[in-house]
Amino acid sequence: MKQRRPLARLRQRIRDSAPADKYVLWVALVLAAIGILAVYSAISFLAETKANGDTERFLLRHAIRLVLALAALAVFSFLDYHTLTRWARVLLLGSLFLLLLVQIFGVTYGGSTRAFRLGTLSLQPSDVAKVALILYLGVLLARKQDYIKSISRTFVPIFVWVFASVLLIGIEDLSTAAVLLVAVGLMCFIGRVSAAQLGILAVVGIVCALLLLRTSPNRAARVEAYLGIGVFSHTDDADVFNPQAEGYQARQARIAFALGGLGGRGPGKSLQRDFLPAPYNDFIFAVVAEEYGLLGALTLLGLFVVMLLCGYLRIARQAIDPLGLFLAVGYTTTIVLFGYIHAAVATGLLPVTGLPLPLVSYGGSSMVTTGAMIGIVLNISRQARKQ
Repeated sequence: MKQRRPLARLRQRIRDSAPADKYVLWVALVLAAIGILAVYSAISFLAETKANGDTERFLLRHAIRLVLALAALAVFSFLDYHTLTRWARVLLLGSLFLLLLVQIFGVTYGGSTRAFRLGTLSLQPSDVAKVALILYLGVLLARKQDYIKSISRTFVPIFVWVFASVLLIGIEDLSTAAVLLVAVGLMCFIGRVSAAQLGILAVVGIVCALLLLRTSPNRAARVEAYLGIGVFSHTDDADVFNPQAEGYQARQARIAFALGGLGGRGPGKSLQRDFLPAPYNDFIFAVVAEEYGLLGALTLLGLFVVMLLCGYLRIARQAIDPLGLFLAVGYTTTIVLFGYIHAAVATGLLPVTGLPLPLVSYGGSSMVTTGAMIGIVLNISRQARKQ
């Protein structure tokens, strides 16, 4: 009987909890289902080169990571988000330490050293850092509302934590750092941080981005290939404007959209998956557009619109306290921006980056942390409905 009591208390807590926002939950589940279909189709080339055509092996890995992501979603949706605030600073400090450590012991892939290799799994500290930074920033903004305009008591602590995190992430992952800075800026705007202080955040962020571009020829080359002109002195124009170099990915993605047309070629019939670099991850939206057409691509983007509207107008607006408001806005903004920037890269509207499509792309730690962020947003909605 004693062994059953913890389970009984857990079941009772679940029964007593208020329901989470069903629309956000259904969007997450539909995105996960789309991801299984898209990854199974896009993974064929990787399977041919690394597993003798065994696509089920990689699909099983994706399914396991997806289960972990949904498990994280479920756990955090029932875990009171106020409880997480006790560990916010420790989690952020730990993630910053991992960001430093990955520069020494991390594995290099695609010219960037972003992750630790843990057997068949990988851990990107930047994924943990984005969850931790938004959590701790929400705590700071909620605690400092009485003197939110103070430079020494509010802006300086926020500035130090934000730019320590963004700079360490941006060393190897500038696109994630940019998304995080936008989410942080929006949280500060809603938290009544003054316009002048927000302007300082924006200016320093732009300066840091330019410096990081100056120190990375690969990033600078992608920007030049997107603009179509030479801007930086430390890049090689022959490589930048070579049709088989920097512009190759974006061109193959546009071909996928053209082949897809309005209704698509059909599930599993993508041709461009054999030409697109990382079609199962960085360009999975192009595979979806080719196989399901413009209608399928717009449906996928529409799911993120639903998540955005629910996260802002239903969950954040009805949060029981400022902390819930800030966290709902921060996490919703991060997830939706990842989705739309991924789509913008695939359509050629933005320079090529390495951002995954949340819950759809083949991934590891990014998928699990996305599940955790959605779970926290769902818990905010539970707390509001409970009251």
